[in-house]
Amino acid sequence: MELASDWNEWLADEFDKDYMKTLEQFLQSEKQKCTIYPEEADYFMALNQTPFNKVKVVILGQDPYHGQGQAHGLSFSVKPGVKVPPSLINIYKELETDLGISPVNHGYLLQWAEQGVLLLNSVLTVEAGKAGSHQNKGWEIFTDRIIKLIDEEHNGVVFMLWGAYAQKKGRHIDRQKHYVLESVHPSPLSAYRGFLGCQHFSKANAYLEKLGKESIEWKLSPIEHCTELKENEQIMLPL
Repeated sequence: MELASDWNEWLADEFDKDYMKTLEQFLQSEKQKCTIYPEEADYFMALNQTPFNKVKVVILGQDPYHGQGQAHGLSFSVKPGVKVPPSLINIYKELETDLGISPVNHGYLLQWAEQGVLLLNSVLTVEAGKAGSHQNKGWEIFTDRIIKLIDEEHNGVVFMLWGAYAQKKGRHIDRQKHYVLESVHPSPLSAYRGFLGCQHFSKANAYLEKLGKESIEWKLSPIEHCTELKENEQIMLPL
């Protein structure tokens, strides 16, 4: 298995490890029995769209969406034409309050990824209709490795850790080297307890600018202006 971007230099060895071989076997078996989201070509969308050397911000999610047509490999994002999920609606609300950015009518966050925002889920696959069904199968080891590499090899990355799960996963990040922003999850169940009003987007940009880095343009374009993933940029598991 070979990664299509510069992540190959850092992660290629992971695919020779026992945990990943076991995970591949699990996914192969599950594909014979049920539907898995996202599509196989989108498992590594986050890595495809945000090369290692361009990571400036990490927004850490948990599982892919488990509804039909939702998940496509970027945390919190959905494909064009899919109803914007409740958590993303609250993210848009916070953007409007924080930066005056009016919500768009889609949930496709590819433009963020292309600017260096790694939209990484902890678990990269899920069984249709069964939230959390692929937890503790090996993906967490893989994504822990991604976070550790960013922590060790980069300086001045903004980590947005929303909710207890993300905060636990990011507990070892070096806060002397990086800027860690924490709040409750943007889910409607918790957003009113601290996510709304957290100002993470403006804080992230202020930090990046202080370091002399280009800030993130959080305003999304209308969907017809969004680019698509090129076929030769996809990462595929040998399943």
